[in-house]
Amino acid sequence: MKLVNPLGFATNGRLTDLSLLLLRATFGGLMLINHGLGKMNKLMEGGEIKFASVMGMDAKTSLTLAVFAEVICAAMVVFGLFTRLAVIPLIITMLVAIFVIHISDPFKKMEMAILYLIPYLVLFWNGSGKYSVDEFIS
Repeated sequence: MKLVNPLGFATNGRLTDLSLLLLRATFGGLMLINHGLGKMNKLMEGGEIKFASVMGMDAKTSLTLAVFAEVICAAMVVFGLFTRLAVIPLIITMLVAIFVIHISDPFKKMEMAILYLIPYLVLFWNGSGKYSVDEFIS
Protein backbone atom coordinates (compact mmCIF):
# COMPACT_ATOMS: atom_id res chain seq x y z
CA MET A 1 0.00 0.00 0.00
CA LYS A 2 1.46 3.32 -1.03
CA LEU A 3 1.12 6.25 1.37
CA VAL A 4 -0.53 9.35 0.03
CA ASN A 5 1.47 12.54 0.43
CA PRO A 6 -0.91 15.34 -0.65
CA LEU A 7 1.31 18.22 0.50
CA GLY A 8 4.37 16.91 -1.28
CA PHE A 9 6.60 16.77 1.81
CA ALA A 10 9.84 14.86 1.47
CA THR A 11 9.34 11.36 2.79
CA ASN A 12 12.99 10.42 2.97
CA GLY A 13 15.24 10.66 6.01
CA ARG A 14 16.00 14.34 5.45
CA LEU A 15 12.66 15.46 6.91
CA THR A 16 13.15 13.16 9.88
CA ASP A 17 16.65 14.53 10.46
CA LEU A 18 15.39 18.12 10.26
CA SER A 19 12.58 17.26 12.66
CA LEU A 20 15.04 15.78 15.15
CA LEU A 21 17.23 18.89 14.84
CA LEU A 22 14.18 21.08 15.51
CA LEU A 23 13.23 19.00 18.57
CA ARG A 24 16.79 19.09 19.93
CA ALA A 25 17.27 22.82 19.42
CA THR A 26 13.84 23.77 20.74
CA PHE A 27 13.45 21.55 23.79
CA GLY A 28 17.14 21.45 24.71
CA GLY A 29 17.47 25.21 24.30
CA LEU A 30 14.27 26.06 26.15
CA MET A 31 15.20 23.75 29.01
CA LEU A 32 18.66 25.29 29.27
CA ILE A 33 17.57 28.92 29.05
CA ASN A 34 14.21 28.90 30.85
CA HIS A 35 14.91 26.36 33.60
CA GLY A 36 18.56 25.32 33.85
CA LEU A 37 20.28 28.71 34.03
CA GLY A 38 18.02 29.92 36.83
CA LYS A 39 18.70 26.80 38.87
CA MET A 40 22.43 27.09 38.17
CA ASN A 41 22.40 30.68 39.46
CA LYS A 42 20.56 29.52 42.59
CA LEU A 43 23.21 26.83 43.12
CA MET A 44 26.16 29.19 42.51
CA GLU A 45 24.86 31.98 44.77
CA GLY A 46 25.63 29.99 47.87
CA GLY A 47 23.65 30.60 51.01
CA GLU A 48 20.62 28.61 51.99
CA ILE A 49 19.20 26.50 49.18
CA LYS A 50 15.43 26.23 49.04
CA PHE A 51 14.72 23.38 46.67
CA ALA A 52 12.71 20.17 46.85
CA SER A 53 14.38 17.25 48.60
CA VAL A 54 13.69 14.26 46.40
CA MET A 55 14.07 10.54 47.08
CA GLY A 56 15.95 11.02 50.34
CA MET A 57 18.48 13.49 48.91
CA ASP A 58 19.09 16.81 50.56
CA ALA A 59 18.08 20.00 48.75
CA LYS A 60 21.61 20.81 47.53
CA THR A 61 22.14 17.35 46.00
CA SER A 62 18.72 17.45 44.38
CA LEU A 63 19.39 20.92 42.94
CA THR A 64 22.84 19.85 41.71
CA LEU A 65 21.35 16.90 39.82
CA ALA A 66 18.65 19.12 38.34
CA VAL A 67 21.32 21.61 37.20
CA PHE A 68 23.35 18.79 35.65
CA ALA A 69 20.31 17.62 33.69
CA GLU A 70 18.90 21.03 32.77
CA VAL A 71 22.20 22.75 31.88
CA ILE A 72 24.86 20.20 30.91
CA CYS A 73 22.58 17.55 29.39
CA ALA A 74 20.30 20.12 27.74
CA ALA A 75 23.34 21.72 26.06
CA MET A 76 24.47 18.29 24.88
CA VAL A 77 21.02 17.71 23.41
CA VAL A 78 21.13 21.04 21.54
CA PHE A 79 24.41 20.08 19.89
CA GLY A 80 23.43 16.44 19.41
CA LEU A 81 26.34 15.17 21.51
CA PHE A 82 25.71 11.71 23.03
CA THR A 83 22.03 12.54 22.68
CA ARG A 84 20.56 9.22 23.79
CA LEU A 85 22.63 9.32 26.97
CA ALA A 86 22.05 13.04 27.53
CA VAL A 87 18.26 12.74 27.50
CA ILE A 88 18.22 10.06 30.22
CA PRO A 89 18.81 12.56 33.09
CA LEU A 90 16.30 14.91 31.46
CA ILE A 91 13.71 12.13 31.26
CA ILE A 92 14.33 11.24 34.91
CA THR A 93 14.06 14.90 35.93
CA MET A 94 10.74 15.27 34.10
CA LEU A 95 9.39 12.05 35.64
CA VAL A 96 10.36 13.31 39.10
CA ALA A 97 8.69 16.65 38.37
CA ILE A 98 5.51 14.87 37.26
CA PHE A 99 5.24 12.01 39.78
CA VAL A 100 6.98 13.46 42.85
CA ILE A 101 6.95 17.24 42.81
CA HIS A 102 3.60 17.95 41.11
CA ILE A 103 1.68 14.70 41.71
CA SER A 104 -0.84 16.32 44.07
CA ASP A 105 -1.04 19.58 42.11
CA PRO A 106 -3.61 20.33 39.42
CA PHE A 107 -2.79 18.98 35.96
CA LYS A 108 -1.80 22.45 34.79
CA LYS A 109 1.23 22.36 37.14
CA MET A 110 2.56 19.08 35.70
CA GLU A 111 1.67 19.88 32.11
CA MET A 112 5.02 21.59 31.37
CA ALA A 113 6.99 18.56 32.55
CA ILE A 114 4.84 16.29 30.38
CA LEU A 115 5.37 18.56 27.37
CA TYR A 116 9.15 18.34 27.87
CA LEU A 117 9.10 14.60 28.57
CA ILE A 118 7.54 13.62 25.23
CA PRO A 119 10.23 15.08 22.92
CA TYR A 120 12.97 13.71 25.18
CA LEU A 121 11.46 10.25 24.77
CA VAL A 122 11.32 10.75 21.00
CA LEU A 123 15.00 11.73 21.00
CA PHE A 124 15.87 8.73 23.16
CA TRP A 125 14.15 6.37 20.71
CA ASN A 126 15.36 8.04 17.51
CA GLY A 127 18.74 9.50 18.44
CA SER A 128 20.01 12.88 17.34
CA GLY A 129 19.67 12.54 13.58
CA LYS A 130 22.03 13.42 10.77
CA TYR A 131 22.54 17.08 11.72
CA SER A 132 24.38 16.52 14.99
CA VAL A 133 27.78 16.10 16.57
CA ASP A 134 26.92 12.43 17.08
CA GLU A 135 26.69 11.98 13.32
CA PHE A 136 29.89 13.96 12.76
CA ILE A 137 31.97 11.85 15.16
CA SER A 138 30.56 8.47 14.06
